[in-house]
Amino acid sequence: MLATITEFILEAKDCVRAMRDMTPNSVDIVVTSPPYNLGINYSTYKDTKTCDEYLLWSQQWASEVKRVLKEQGSFFLNLGAAPSNPLIPFELMVHIKKLFVLQNTFHWIKSISIVTKEGTQISAGHFKPIHSTRFVNDCHEYVFHLTKNGDTLLDRLAVGVPYSDKSNVRRWSHTGGRDLRCRGNNWFIPYKTILSRSKERPHPATFPTELAVNCIKIHGCNAQSVMLDPFLGIGHSALAAKECGIGKFIGFDIDAEYVAVAREALKRGTITASNGLPAQRKRKRTVSEDTLF
Repeated sequence: MLATITEFILEAKDCVRAMRDMTPNSVDIVVTSPPYNLGINYSTYKDTKTCDEYLLWSQQWASEVKRVLKEQGSFFLNLGAAPSNPLIPFELMVHIKKLFVLQNTFHWIKSISIVTKEGTQISAGHFKPIHSTRFVNDCHEYVFHLTKNGDTLLDRLAVGVPYSDKSNVRRWSHTGGRDLRCRGNNWFIPYKTILSRSKERPHPATFPTELAVNCIKIHGCNAQSVMLDPFLGIGHSALAAKECGIGKFIGFDIDAEYVAVAREALKRGTITASNGLPAQRKRKRTVSEDTLF
């Protein structure tokens, strides 16, 4: 069986205008992460709207997402916050609830500490330390799963995990003898440690490719599936579409330099700034990508 060769359409355009040119009810899956209005230093976009301006703009692009999304499509919306603006994910969700049904809420866990059965405490993942006597470190973000009617079927076991207690395989009839259960809505997906932020991930706010892969898999896809990312950035969602065998991927970003990095990433299979994108910042030590705030 031949592997699917994904058709990619990556364009440097304002996403609202670009989506207006798309055919209604033509997209199966939307995976995206818009600016959070936290004053992040993007190359082109000014992330400093007033709250009312930001919510109005979000209503505009979300309305276009609804228009192009199929009736049984899935819209996965990644949102984060900061101590300076902790309510923005919830304010945005309340603002667009007239457009979509919130079918699932996933928690993208970037870093976690647990105690093993043996009593050993271990920590994994990366986060940005918050030096404060009022706030704790923020180690997670949201992925809101939005649909038109709240009845979109999912392939829950596509991102399933084995049972820790193997007796459950026999105990529960719904397993069908398979050692595989629903992962649930907590997804531990740490950022990969990188040596140079400016070269290996030249964008101030990205999600890992694995996060988009999970979204695609749980919705389900095939060689005819169409996926959209209206805030493409440097192309992690495009890499996920390629990995999952999406038939057609459409991505928009207002910044032509980010789009150029995304196109190069699809050729190389990894993100680099080899096309001459100006460095976001320079660091000599090993860093992890968790500088969203």
